[in-house]
Amino acid sequence: MARPVWAGNLSLGLVSLPVGLYTATDSHTIHFHQLQRGTSDRIRNRRVNERTGDEVELDDIVKGYDAGGECVLVEPKELDEIAPGRSRSLDIAGFVDLADVEPIYFDKTYYLGPRVRSSGRSTACWSRP
Repeated sequence: MARPVWAGNLSLGLVSLPVGLYTATDSHTIHFHQLQRGTSDRIRNRRVNERTGDEVELDDIVKGYDAGGECVLVEPKELDEIAPGRSRSLDIAGFVDLADVEPIYFDKTYYLGPRVRSSGRSTACWSRP
């Protein structure tokens, strides 16, 4: 059974339904491992400082952005602070015509369906806030 990429509640006024967001398409890309010819030993990638050649621990790695020749460093904590909040509620404010949606928003297709328990039955219920 497909796993939702997001699970939450769909609210339509006073009605709230548990739903899941599922990808509508599957990636059929084949993923290969890198192996050494003749031995079939697996090859792993290492994090290496390109100037010194020394291996770098994961805790010592930060993200950086090249801003016109100057590198701006961004710590993981800073990324967490600017990340949008995660909500478990999907509130519908209105509907638009399909022609009003820019094609760039169709990069990936998803569908919204009822959230299902492990028993295979829907968990749909009615609640009032």
